[in-house]
Amino acid sequence: MGSAKEIIKMNRDEVATAIEEFPVAILPLGATEQHGHHMPLGVDIYLAEAMSRRLSERTGALMLPAMPFGYSWVWRDIPGTVSIQQHHVESIIKDVAHSVSRYGVKLLVLVNGHDSNKTSMKYAARELMDELDMPVIYMFYPNLEQIRSEICESPTWHGMVHACEFETSLMLAVKPELVNMEKAVKEYPEKPSLYGKSTISLGDLSKSGIYGDATLASKEKGEEMLEKYLDLMEALVAEAYDECNKE
Repeated sequence: MGSAKEIIKMNRDEVATAIEEFPVAILPLGATEQHGHHMPLGVDIYLAEAMSRRLSERTGALMLPAMPFGYSWVWRDIPGTVSIQQHHVESIIKDVAHSVSRYGVKLLVLVNGHDSNKTSMKYAARELMDELDMPVIYMFYPNLEQIRSEICESPTWHGMVHACEFETSLMLAVKPELVNMEKAVKEYPEKPSLYGKSTISLGDLSKSGIYGDATLASKEKGEEMLEKYLDLMEALVAEAYDECNKE
């Protein structure tokens, strides 16, 4: 396993050499939004960066700077939140793809840390298929629930993970200095019948900003989950790259 190839720390010659060796780039996608009183607003950025860095170490792919903003409308009234429109997220992904394709990257890998980016990733990848001769694959914790349920003790809030045992454990593994477990709580808000069918949003439901039980989080759980997700991600990158070379 080598060191991560972060392009912001490399010069142009080093980037060119890395592309000749393995023409794959990773784009971490995050968001700036609340994650309870026990964690920073940059959780989705830190987690996307950590997964991307480790994936770069494993594969030799280039790691691009993380996208710090996503569609965070539900938290828009909480201090610190920055929300951009969903189609802007899609446009940024597409612009990045067009940029890296110009100098030899053959595969773009989107590593996402923010649930609401999933739609933008899917539609950007579909549009890029018709625009570029460079495939795009996108990942948000592959087999998320299977791995989460094997390691975490608490259930999700209706299948969603936010500032809970899951994300808190991952943060304890990658940025423990930014997690204050003394402020971690358990909260499963009541789900209104119109939730998902109206503008009732997550920001209207939870008092703590937590959906689940953050008190059960641990660094050990986070590390174990990260390794399992990275094993899957590494295999998916290898499969996608092999497909590129068949064409």
